Amino acid sequence: MTYADVNGLSLYYEDHGSGEPLVLLHGGFGAGELFAPIIPTLAAARRVITVDMQGHGHTADADRPLRPEHMADDIAALIAHLGLERADVMGYSLGGLVALRTAIQHPDRVRRLVAVSVPYRRDGSHPEVLEAMDQMGPGAAEPLRRSPLGRLYERSAPRPGDWPVLVAKTAELLRLDYDWTAEAEAMTTPALLVFADADSVRPAHIVEFYGLLGGGLHDAGWDRSRRPVAQLAILPGTTHYDISVSPALAPAVTSFLDGPLGAGG
Repeated sequence: MTYADVNGLSLYYEDHGSGEPLVLLHGGFGAGELFAPIIPTLAAARRVITVDMQGHGHTADADRPLRPEHMADDIAALIAHLGLERADVMGYSLGGLVALRTAIQHPDRVRRLVAVSVPYRRDGSHPEVLEAMDQMGPGAAEPLRRSPLGRLYERSAPRPGDWPVLVAKTAELLRLDYDWTAEAEAMTTPALLVFADADSVRPAHIVEFYGLLGGGLHDAGWDRSRRPVAQLAILPGTTHYDISVSPALAPAVTSFLDGPLGAGG
């Protein structure tokens, strides 16, 4: 088991393959191992580094709230700890928020960004999703303990008894309002946005997000001379809850990471 001591955390990570580094960040209550179905494709020609973020998987919690901004600092510190100048960073759901914040806060550490199923403003999610977030509280710990994610935590966490703490911190995080419009618009890191065709994020918000990054604002031209740097993928037959293991995800990601960018690309 491999750990990196960064920012007061003993951050667990695993290495797969070799080549250009790609850091993978899981969703809430998850762990890096949940990417197992797509890791073989991603690691066929690159070094894939899965990370268990603060309080998740094999990484113990710390005396601080769960915030994407804090966890983004952890990921930048991990990249430096590994002796890498920079890495591609891909995150799903909570991990997607962390990946986005890493590119915003540490642009020199992120070569290309893949954000899967995340809004750049809290109100980008459907109203019923926001309502469920608002209603979540510490009382959800026991029902969630019996879920697959709860069982994953039980067998991997250094301190399984911290499960109610993780649920309470996650509930607090989910109720926080945020609006990263200006920071996302100013971001210069090449980015691929990936969403399900039946996502928890509203379609109008998906289009707005792509537009913030310069996408969809005009015709690319027959010679692709006006093609934006940002890319957008909508995966058919998927939802927010299964997109991270969709067979269509890894090919879309590798095409973006390996391909040229922008005009003429």
